[in-house]
Amino acid sequence: MTQRAANPPESTIIRVLIVDDHPFMREGLAAVIDFKLDMSVVARACNGHEAVELFRQHQPDVTLMDLRLPEMNGVEAIATICAEFAEARIIVLTTYDGDEDIYRGLRAGAKGYVLKDAEPEELLAAIRAVYKGQQYIPPVVGAKLAERMRCPELSDRELEVLRLMATGKSNLEIGTILSIAEGTVKFHVKNILSKLEVGDRTQAMIVALKRGIITL
Repeated sequence: MTQRAANPPESTIIRVLIVDDHPFMREGLAAVIDFKLDMSVVARACNGHEAVELFRQHQPDVTLMDLRLPEMNGVEAIATICAEFAEARIIVLTTYDGDEDIYRGLRAGAKGYVLKDAEPEELLAAIRAVYKGQQYIPPVVGAKLAERMRCPELSDRELEVLRLMATGKSNLEIGTILSIAEGTVKFHVKNILSKLEVGDRTQAMIVALKRGIITL
């Protein structure tokens, strides 16, 4: 059954959960946040599964969530938390600014998106804004999200083909792996090139990696 996190009371300390697989990043974020009188770190997680368990345990006011996590990635963790806690306030905090990363994070239920190279004051402003029930999407992130919304979405099968293309597999090899005809693979490749607006497989890989559609 979906639970609803209680609305935060006025004039209280913002309780923050940090989720990042790098110890140095967790410690650095905690130092910045705990230095502020209106914020406190209540827990730190190093993977997606731990993030979900610690969220259930502490029900923080705001969660900072990295996207690239072991065991369960950030998007999956966000979706799992938001399915159980409808009003969870989660900010994606990541080094990745590909439009597909942004789209997936926000679609999963995140209320904000901040890049790790942002100034500390921007991160603190994002935490306070999301805590108040607002969204926090910087202009550069918003522009990339708008660009993503204009692009045709790849189907699940096209994503499978694209990932195999990225490993250097031929059409015949892809067809064997997916148990489909080579001609069907060629059809999917043609659609992929069209949707990514590129002319060949190499360009498709470059665009897909840059946008965060696939990772190596």
